[in-house]
Order: sequence, then structure tokens, then C-alpha cells
Amino acid sequence: MTQHLAAPAAAPTTGTHTGWWRDAVIYQVYPRSFADGNGDGMGDLEGVRGRLGYLKELGVDAVWLSPFYASPQADAGYDVADYRAIDPMFGTLHDADALIREAHALGLRIIVDLVPNHCSDQHEWFKQALREGPGSRLRERFHFRTGKGENGELPPNDWESIFGGPAWTRVTDPDGTPGDWYLHLFAPEQPDFNWEHPAVQDEFRSILRFWLDLGTDGFRVDVAHGLVKAPGLPDIGARDQLKLLGNDVMPFFDQDGVHEIYRSWRRILDEYEGDRVLVAEAWTPTVERTARYVRPDEMHQAFNFQYLTTDWDAAALRQVIDGSLAAMRPVGAPTTWVLSNHDVTRHATRFANPAGLGTQLREPGDRELGLRRARAATLLMLALPGSAYVYQGEELGLPDVTDLPDEVRQDPSFFRAAGQDGFRDGCRVPIPWSGTQAPYGFGTGGSWLPQPDSWADLSVAAQTGDPHSTLELYRTALRLRRERPELGAGDGVEWLDAPAGVLAFRRGGFVCTANTTGTAIRIPAPGEPLLSSGTPGDALAEEGLLPADTTVWWQVTSG
Repeated sequence: MTQHLAAPAAAPTTGTHTGWWRDAVIYQVYPRSFADGNGDGMGDLEGVRGRLGYLKELGVDAVWLSPFYASPQADAGYDVADYRAIDPMFGTLHDADALIREAHALGLRIIVDLVPNHCSDQHEWFKQALREGPGSRLRERFHFRTGKGENGELPPNDWESIFGGPAWTRVTDPDGTPGDWYLHLFAPEQPDFNWEHPAVQDEFRSILRFWLDLGTDGFRVDVAHGLVKAPGLPDIGARDQLKLLGNDVMPFFDQDGVHEIYRSWRRILDEYEGDRVLVAEAWTPTVERTARYVRPDEMHQAFNFQYLTTDWDAAALRQVIDGSLAAMRPVGAPTTWVLSNHDVTRHATRFANPAGLGTQLREPGDRELGLRRARAATLLMLALPGSAYVYQGEELGLPDVTDLPDEVRQDPSFFRAAGQDGFRDGCRVPIPWSGTQAPYGFGTGGSWLPQPDSWADLSVAAQTGDPHSTLELYRTALRLRRERPELGAGDGVEWLDAPAGVLAFRRGGFVCTANTTGTAIRIPAPGEPLLSSGTPGDALAEEGLLPADTTVWWQVTSG
């Protein structure tokens, strides 16, 4: 559905080298759960466009949109059938054009999700490859292999899907006989592309230009670490391979060949004005390997998953902060900081539970404790040098919905054994805007996942104007971040002496102190308090008492 629209609206700022992304706060919108513009119970682009004013007022710099492409929705749009078309549930290409134009008019940039590792099994290339059978040239654009065993009845290797089960599915040939197997690192409906094939490389260069010409300001690249597989697709020789991720370089992840792909993409983006950006979703064993994705001729940012997975513990946080800054400094890239996204349990719920349980939790934990820690973690994150990501609804203090009935769940990994826990639906429940009962202003036609009865007090309307609400904390923090030149861009912090369990660092005339313990700790007040994540009942920070699980920002008054 390639269409030619009017010339795109200009990006919010002019010039080709503004470096806006170095200290940007980027807000992730999961379109189906943000706002419903047509009343069908599913969020859409019209709904997003109608709420852009809210995002402007919140104080973010850019909006990252999760996939809205034409898709059978086997994995919430990460199974793309047509990269140049909008899925009808989200709207039309004209809706996307209008959204980009209005965002630019408000001074917001738009980053779109790009899914290059795999497509949908309903992509025209894959459907034709199946129709044509063995020997089809289109099969070379994927990873088709003959199975092992006497009759090819076993998968070609021992690779396991991230969603559980084997990473291979056997096809039935046009004559009805069992045929070859194809590789899918995720769901069977998501066949992996073969990135050694020139047609795949050419197609994605064309896709980049299509969306850049429409005016998008960049791309978040899904599974950026997965495009290139080790030659020969060798066996791993171990089971429970998901547990190995993050510890070893796997033959299907973080192969060196991916970097030449991103160098070619960077050359395309550099042809366009306005500092268009590439952001890597790259799960790597170390932050040093992550830094390889953001060398000067590759991507601009990479998600800092090491930070996201760190527990609320001062020593652990300092270690990952220092390591992240040190790894990015040699390549001249900004560090990114993120606490939540559409694939992990919201941090208000993770921090409500004991440490060390991972990023997908089933228990609600201590709600009051989780929110207190989440607010403190947010102020700490926003005080660090680099770019920060905010996932929709975290500014409302939303917890994960941990008690969704099995019959409403849609996460494909929930229905497969031995893969991810499959509880990502809990962080994808539509967010509340107003009203006292569901769907809380999300739309006029209900919501595709049920919202809790307890969310009325968490809505945007309920929190707006309440100086103690989480929403107003975010608004104030983002305003101060914009106003203070010490915050945002940079590549280091000056650590200050602090008691065990407390982080304290200085950036110019600004000091951040974070107490990660469950008890109040007395510290020398470094200046006048600017902002505290704590609650009205806390002891005054001016007295030098740092409340439990609280972060305070200070204006330095001397030295």
C-alpha cells in the first residue's frame, strides 16, 4: 500500500546536527493501549493524535510508536505483513501522516518501530515461497533447511524459540508431503529473514526511505542483535537456552555481521536533514558489546537493558551506572536509561516484590512500597546524563495487572512452554484517562484488555493538579530537567560520599541523593531541596533526613 502523500512537515528543530537525541526524554506509546479514537475498544493512531497535547504538556521530547503496520497480530504487530501499510485496526497511512505533522507542529518528534529480524508468515514473500515449494528462489530470503533424522522429521538444529519450543517449524509442500523447516526465533508466525540475501537488504533500505520521506524522525530497531546468524547455523549443545541469553554470545544473537547492516542504514539517515536517529533494541552479554552498536558510524542510541534489570540497590545501581557511562564514553554515544517497556513487568510492580525475581512477575507485591520505589527510581533516572525513556502509564504510577484471566491473554509466549513467562499482557492494559469506571476515558467502546476497578484514582484527570500525584511529579521533574543545563546531556557524574544504601552525585550546581534502603538516613544537606519523590508525611529533607526509598534533587548553595 505504498502511497505518495504531500511533502512531510518539518521536524521540530532545523539544522542537520542538533544532537537532540543525546539528552532527549522519549515516551513509548503502545498504540493499542494508549487511546481509542474510533470506539472499537482498540487504541489507534487517531487516539494517539488526539492525546499529543498531553504528551507536550508532560514535557517529553519525542514519541516512540510501537508497531502499527499491517499484521495478523500474532505477536501484537511485531509480525509484519506489509511494512508500508497501516493495519486497519490502527487507521490509515493518512492517519500516520497527520499524526507526524501534528507532532512536529507541537515540537515533538516521532520514532517508529522497525522489525527487521522477522516478518509475518502472511508477508507476500513468505506466502509465495510456500506456494512455490522446494527450490523457490524466495525461500532463499528466509532460513529454510532440510530436517535431520531418517525422513527429515527432526529440526535442522537445536535452537530454541524465545517464546518456547523449537525455533523451527516444518512446512507442508504443495503436494501435501512434509517439507523443509524454516527458522523463527520467536513465534512460528514470525519467520526470520536471511540477511545475507541482497533482496532483503535492498528491501529494508527502501522501507527506511519510505518512512523517512514521510517525515519520521527515526527508528527503534526491534531485535537489532538478531539479524545475522552464525555461518552454518551450528548447534548450541544446551537446553533452556533462554537462560543463557545475557551471559554468552549466541549463534543467533549479537553476531558481528549486524554492524555492517547498520553502517549502511546510518549512511541513509545521514542524507536527511533534522538528525534522524536509529535506536537499537540489542540484548547483549555486556554493556561493552552494546556500545559496539552505537559507534560513530552506526546507531545513535541503544537501550540500556543492564540498567533496566538492576534491582533497587545502591551498590548495584552505582556499578551499572559507572559501567554504562564508561562503555559509551569511548564511542561518543549517550547512555540511555529505561525502567519499563512493553515487554517487562512495570517497575512499580517489580520494585514491590523481593529483589532477584527477574523482569516478568506474577505477584502484585507491596503496592505502596512499589510505588514509592518507582517514584524514587524515576527521579534517579532523570538526573543521570544521557537520554531517558518513559513507558506509557508509568507517569501515572500504574502497576502491572497481575490477575488477568487466562482467557483474555494474548501474549503468544503465554501459550508456549519453556519460553518467556508470557505475562507481558499485564503491562499492556489500556491506560486510564478520566472517569470513575472502566474504560476510564480510553474510548467509547470498552478496552481490549480489562482494566482494574481500582484505577479510577490513577487516571490522568484524577492526578492532574494534585501536587503529590505521580503525574505531577513527572511533570515537575521533566520541567526542571529542561530548565537546568546540568541535567540531560553529558557523560559523567561526580560521586559524593554517602552512607551505605545511598547514592549521591553532583552535576554542576545540582545534586541528586537516592536512599534505596527501607529506613530514613540522615545526611548533610547539600543545598536547598528542589524536588522529592517522597510523600507529604515524610520528614523534611531540609533537616538532612533522607526518607526511606526516596530520591531528592538539590540546588547546591555553596562550593
